[in-house]
Amino acid sequence: MNQPDNDHPNAEAAIERLAHVLGADCVSRGAAIGERYFTNYGEAPGERPLALVRPRTVDEVSRALATCDALHVSVVVQGGMTGLAGGASPRASDVVLSLERLVGIEEIDRDAATVTVWAGTTLQAVQEAVEEAGFTLGIDLGARGSCQIGGNVATNAGGNRVIRYGTTREQVLGLEAVLADGTVLSSLNKMLKNNAGYDLRQLFVGSEGTLGVVTRVVLKMHPRLSSPATAFCLTSNFSQTLALLHAARAALPELSSFEVMWPRFCAYVAAQTPDLRVPFQHAPGLRVIIECAGRDAEETTGRFETVLADWLERGLIDDAALAQSEADTRAFWTLREGLAIDALPDLINFDVSLPHGRMEAFVAQCEAALDARWPGAHVFFFGHLGDGNLHLCVSAHYALGESAEDVEALVYQFVGEAGGSISAEHGIGLYKRAWLHFSRSPEEISAMRRLKQAFDPRGILNPGKVI
Repeated sequence: MNQPDNDHPNAEAAIERLAHVLGADCVSRGAAIGERYFTNYGEAPGERPLALVRPRTVDEVSRALATCDALHVSVVVQGGMTGLAGGASPRASDVVLSLERLVGIEEIDRDAATVTVWAGTTLQAVQEAVEEAGFTLGIDLGARGSCQIGGNVATNAGGNRVIRYGTTREQVLGLEAVLADGTVLSSLNKMLKNNAGYDLRQLFVGSEGTLGVVTRVVLKMHPRLSSPATAFCLTSNFSQTLALLHAARAALPELSSFEVMWPRFCAYVAAQTPDLRVPFQHAPGLRVIIECAGRDAEETTGRFETVLADWLERGLIDDAALAQSEADTRAFWTLREGLAIDALPDLINFDVSLPHGRMEAFVAQCEAALDARWPGAHVFFFGHLGDGNLHLCVSAHYALGESAEDVEALVYQFVGEAGGSISAEHGIGLYKRAWLHFSRSPEEISAMRRLKQAFDPRGILNPGKVI
């Protein structure tokens, strides 16, 4: 083999040993490692890693980690590479462990209402298998076609169904994980109730590959729902929108989505997408997408129409349009997804959560401060209001000596003052590590470090991420 392109003291030994233990077809190096393994979503390629390992079994994951641990070589675990926090980005001295070969539905248990899947399986593949079995999965993300279940678990992904089912954490009944030294912890529990000692699975949910590598997961399945009824509503201000959320929770037991978009976001996306036709395009105010999904589509839609009429009469909404076709529904969600803003230069995507009562003040304060500091900047707010998750996107022209860190410092300071979280659903990764103190106390961070030391004493798993 050629010499590796880095100066890690154990680089050559690691590559040779991994190839010997796993087989040459599992280990790649140099130009054989494609750019997608060292390119974050929406970014330019980073550093090419020391090696790429693509195990086919749990035993191969175990042997790969044991080898790297013995040689003190760091490992970065990768799923679908759809994250926005740099949590799966490698350095030149890292071994990338991709789970893309650990795919498939291992079991669907209709009696227990569970599905057991391999970590490299895409979310969409799991959704389709669950639907075919007559159930619904409680997780749904825009990146469903490329994100992987292991990554969803590792980042405790949120998404469009959190208001109804909770985050990924609430969907995981059991899992299997491999520790840094190769130890396999297999607890593929299917029971809702299991108080037999410490709940180790929850340590790995949201740990971003820093405590172990998730290889298999047992997820809940929920009763299958009919096609949702979707309404596009107009409100005058945030206070009215918040009152609408309270009313929706009380009147709609089938509520599955409650999304809000502020005026600047809607105006920009509509202007950049001239073929997009949605109601109230030129009216002032906030837009809200509300979805309900029950067992009977006709019954759900009828009840939803009655509720919308009541809200109009009571002044909870200024106007509303109920989707009459799948095309209408797609148009509503196309606006909400806001893909048109992705082309803006130096775009920063913030993913925060805030107490509902403090969100209006946060938006006003943050928007005013960003506009004052960077006149002409694009500042957009939208998000999953039902669960308190707010997305803020900023594209600004920096003066000499300024950078994205200046924007982050401003925004995260406000998040901390509002008692919010700097990460609602994309994790901490590399990009948010410096701001963790705005959401976690010194004592909490210290406890995290002790956990990391206990599970990964040599610090080989995803070093430099989270803490």
